[in-house]
Amino acid sequence: MAERQRYFEFTVPVQGDPMLHATRLARRGPYEQYVVYERQGAWCYAGGVEAELTVFRDVIDFRGGTERSSVPCTHEPLRQVHQLLGSLPLDGWRAYGWASFELSYALADRADEEVPSGGDALLHLVVPAVEVRLRSGEALIRCTDPAMADKVRSLLADADADADADSDPVPAPAFSADISDGGREPYQTAVSAAVSAIRSGELHKVILSRTVEVEQEIDLVGTYVTGRRANNPARSFLLRLGGIEAAGFSPETVVEVAADGTVSTQPLAGTRALTGDAPQDAQLRIELLADAKEVYEHAISVQVAWNEMTAVCAPGSVRVEELMDVKQRGSVQHIASRVTGRLAERTEGPWPALAAVFPAVTASGVPKPAAYDLIRRHEPEPRGLYSGAVLMVSSEGDLDAALVLRTVYRSRGRTWLRAGAGIVGESRPEREFEETCEKLRSVSRHLVPARDSATAECQAKVSSSG
Repeated sequence: MAERQRYFEFTVPVQGDPMLHATRLARRGPYEQYVVYERQGAWCYAGGVEAELTVFRDVIDFRGGTERSSVPCTHEPLRQVHQLLGSLPLDGWRAYGWASFELSYALADRADEEVPSGGDALLHLVVPAVEVRLRSGEALIRCTDPAMADKVRSLLADADADADADSDPVPAPAFSADISDGGREPYQTAVSAAVSAIRSGELHKVILSRTVEVEQEIDLVGTYVTGRRANNPARSFLLRLGGIEAAGFSPETVVEVAADGTVSTQPLAGTRALTGDAPQDAQLRIELLADAKEVYEHAISVQVAWNEMTAVCAPGSVRVEELMDVKQRGSVQHIASRVTGRLAERTEGPWPALAAVFPAVTASGVPKPAAYDLIRRHEPEPRGLYSGAVLMVSSEGDLDAALVLRTVYRSRGRTWLRAGAGIVGESRPEREFEETCEKLRSVSRHLVPARDSATAECQAKVSSSG
């Protein structure tokens, strides 16, 4: 049996914005792989790899310390994830990472048919070598190597000593990506086909998305800082992990599970723009709550969430709270409700709750299996991280999973945005396209050019003015 390890913990005072400390660790820290995760006023930085778990279509690869294993992936991959993480000889661990939308096909036991390639990761988690939990005024540093704590302390102290401790070194003003035209015709054609399928009884609702390419190189950390200041998300994240980078401002959680087994999910469905003009936004809110199509779209999402929660929660514990509230999320406002309950069984930790509700109904459709088929027919490429989840889970049994929307993605030399809209029988293709634009503006207006791009742009301006 492997000797058990523990984290060394140190609390140090810090000044300034905890978000900026977290992003400085991402930009200047010693690790290539990291996750920054914001939850309820606190930021967590998770850097390096103490243990790593990756779920593929056929196998699950697991590395903990010097031990490596590869096991066949069954039709219950999250049960296997729970067992593998539980075998770690490390007390008090937290794991951070992401789940792709295509994990849903494996959970539905359709992996052989649906996942495009056995080489595409469906779930990627790391237990970090260093974790820093940041709140206003203090930082809790946790690491398996106490020598690393001194390096993190030094980085935090340097930030405190910096004359610009309350501002991040963003290299240039943000620019806006063009979202208004690209893909309009094929997207509206797909919406029309989905409406026909819905009216024929194939399904009740589906979310169809479109992709916008970003041609200019961007500074992802600067984009996260600029975008977070302009958004009010339920969760936010910045990551470089498993071959993908992302900065996102999630409007809702897929699921939240507390250590005592309390569980909740918050479906948001039904959308209007936020213009920044208070009277106009108030009028749009009134229209949103009075729009039968939007209310129906929301109601069937809540019904699905209720059914999914009932399947894993103790009888009589499921409730709907915050019914038909309106949440402002960056450039849009949504109808929101919260479904809560208490897990019936605790033997498999929080994973049954994630398995029950993933993917979020507000990013897939009703019923989900029919929505998967329609999505694959009308979306030209796999979703990957889009509409999946960024999550954190601990040895104590708590789990927090943010829905991956309002995000900029970068992988294999490509940078892109993606957004969708909920399609029901009363949907109009023109309006659904406009809704994708409204959502994309939460990110598209806050892209920060990469340092080299910014320098080149400044030099070009100087040359032209001379």
